[in-house]
Amino acid sequence: MTDARQPAIIAKGLCKSFGEVKVLVDVDLSVPEGTVFALLGPNGAGKTTVVRILSTLISADAGTASVAGHDVVRDSDGVRTTIGVTGQFSALDELLTGEENLRLMADLNHLGPAAGRSRVAELLDRFELAEAARRPVATHSGGMKRRLDLAMTLVGTPTVIFLDEPTTGLDPRSRRMMWTIIRDLVAGGVTIFLTTQYLEEADQLADRVAVLDQGKLVAEGSPDELKRRIPGAHVQLQFAQPQDLESAARLLGTGSQDSARLTLHIPTSGEVSSLRRLLDQIDDARIVASQVSIHTPDLDDVFFAVTGHSASKDGAST
Repeated sequence: MTDARQPAIIAKGLCKSFGEVKVLVDVDLSVPEGTVFALLGPNGAGKTTVVRILSTLISADAGTASVAGHDVVRDSDGVRTTIGVTGQFSALDELLTGEENLRLMADLNHLGPAAGRSRVAELLDRFELAEAARRPVATHSGGMKRRLDLAMTLVGTPTVIFLDEPTTGLDPRSRRMMWTIIRDLVAGGVTIFLTTQYLEEADQLADRVAVLDQGKLVAEGSPDELKRRIPGAHVQLQFAQPQDLESAARLLGTGSQDSARLTLHIPTSGEVSSLRRLLDQIDDARIVASQVSIHTPDLDDVFFAVTGHSASKDGAST
């Protein structure tokens, strides 16, 4: 189904090389406003290069791009007034307090004294940083620093935010707190362009996912669309008695059985109707299954299928 929302980000034919190395090759992107778009890829795939081009930090060798209606080359100032960027590495001054970092950003955004104090107080409260506001950032935990980094991005109330691997190195609790913040931003109409190596993160947050490998887009779609393209979905039937396993295998005539674990794997489309027919068959035959579970491919399977390697492949970050 076509998304009726206007695109917040459009890129066509982006190319970029560093010396003899082609980092991006004819990359096309379209990100609807008020959504999360996740760009996946191993280190060195070109994810950060895409962010740097779209945020006007570097120029492409070829192709065009616009953000919030502003051309990244002809109207770079217009782009910068509408975006926020949280990079892989913290942009915080660790000798200052959290409050001082935010006040500095408020000054850079030309907020007046009263408006600046109000915005800083609001963000400290929103990101659960008020209690540590007057402590040097050097004393903050990794999760607190990432939340403060994102809070600084929001001082200027951007409509499009680029998050370049924002949860790298965070513990599970801090990562999930960041996910909640991202969901709240999108609920408020902000567009999020997310790069990540955490496939669970993309699955949890993204409306659409694109996979970048060696500078080329090799797959794009919603997480569910991408997973449906990969074979391997099956229903696993667990039995308490060997005779029930054998009876089910003869009845169904497809799949593979594991006699040691008393399980039978039946290929499935994942649709509810096909699962219902399967269960009706064994129920009508008075075969007792002690447990039923559905196994479907995840984004890791998708990533491996379209790139030939896992998402944790090492390499230079570009």
